[in-house]
Amino acid sequence: MRTGNQDHRTLSEINVTPLVDVMLVLLIIFMVTAPMMEQGIEIDLPQASAKALESKEKQLILTITRDNEIYLNKRRCELEGLRNKLKELYNNRSDKEIYLRADSKVPYGFVIKTMAEIKGAGIEDLALITEPYEEGR
Repeated sequence: MRTGNQDHRTLSEINVTPLVDVMLVLLIIFMVTAPMMEQGIEIDLPQASAKALESKEKQLILTITRDNEIYLNKRRCELEGLRNKLKELYNNRSDKEIYLRADSKVPYGFVIKTMAEIKGAGIEDLALITEPYEEGR
């Protein structure tokens, strides 16, 4: 029952200020954590005092973990099938270049076997990825 000229409409507006605040905080969190998520395989690189190489395009990175596991970018593969896999990947590429990251705890012999498989696949340019040398480490 209405009495008089009173209007009983409810005001239903959503306050978006808290939503915007939460979205900005989430954006900052993602911006900070995204670079940390890029390297999925944890290895302890050896140190060397050499300048960084310039990359022309997206290159293939072969990683050897301390458990002697081999990854092509982030896909695991075995040493026995590495040569054929690399031949397949580099079949239509003009640049035969690959980057090798090996944990400092990997036995030297295993790294040499891996490098022999890379060479056997017809890849001539092999770049080794290291950390900059730090005194006292």
